[in-house]
Amino acid sequence: MNVSSRFDVVGHGVIVTGGASGLGLAYGEVLAAHGARVTLIDLDEAALAREVARLEGENLDVRGALADVTDHVALDRVIDEAADVHGRLDVAFANAGIDSGVGFVAGWAGSERPRVEEGALEGYTDERWNRVIDVNLNGIFATARAAARHMRPRRYGRIVVTTSLAATKVEPVIGSAYMAAKAGARHLVRCLALELAADGITANAIAPGFFVTNIGGGHAHDPDLQAMVAKDVPMHRVGQPDDVKPLALFLASPASEYVTGQEIVIDGGWGLGVAD
Repeated sequence: MNVSSRFDVVGHGVIVTGGASGLGLAYGEVLAAHGARVTLIDLDEAALAREVARLEGENLDVRGALADVTDHVALDRVIDEAADVHGRLDVAFANAGIDSGVGFVAGWAGSERPRVEEGALEGYTDERWNRVIDVNLNGIFATARAAARHMRPRRYGRIVVTTSLAATKVEPVIGSAYMAAKAGARHLVRCLALELAADGITANAIAPGFFVTNIGGGHAHDPDLQAMVAKDVPMHRVGQPDDVKPLALFLASPASEYVTGQEIVIDGGWGLGVAD
């Protein structure tokens, strides 16, 4: 067997939510670089136009679609349009996510103990909670639902969800709603895997730890913060979006045919692991 042929995604139709930056952009880049036809979905119109123009300038088959994953009617429409334009939908990266900031306590890497914020729970508004849940959990459900409509008839598909190390490891600096949503998304992936396996559709998750992206206001771009976090990981480095590209290609390709319902942790320097 020519193993490299199992990673062939030439001509595959791909959608990526949250595709204009960070991990979503990395997913789209690596699939397009290997011959897939990619639609990047995002609500940042300027960033979307900029990145699509850049990738088209590299002769990659990439297009953009403007949509908020909390608007399920609009999301259905752009995913249907992508499947129509590409002539098929093989891969869906449900990646869009937001982080509303510090949860009920405050602290960071290197802190001996977190500082409890008095009244933090009582001050956590419905609007803040619901928006994070709506993007990070409901948006994944809506993306998977729309993708499955196109994948089931062809009896083939790859759904890849971005969860987080925060789904299993409580960090005081991470928003409480974010952790709850990512934990829910982790279990949703397993539910999807059970339901869709008989139709040749796999569902897996990539769970990053500390990666340099724009989530949470882009605080991860701070070099001082990166240096502080790097001290706490064995490889003494934080994760960059390019680090996820080989894994994204594997999970999107025929090579992952017998992998489903798995959450693969990439802890920004800790290495790969499969969550229990």
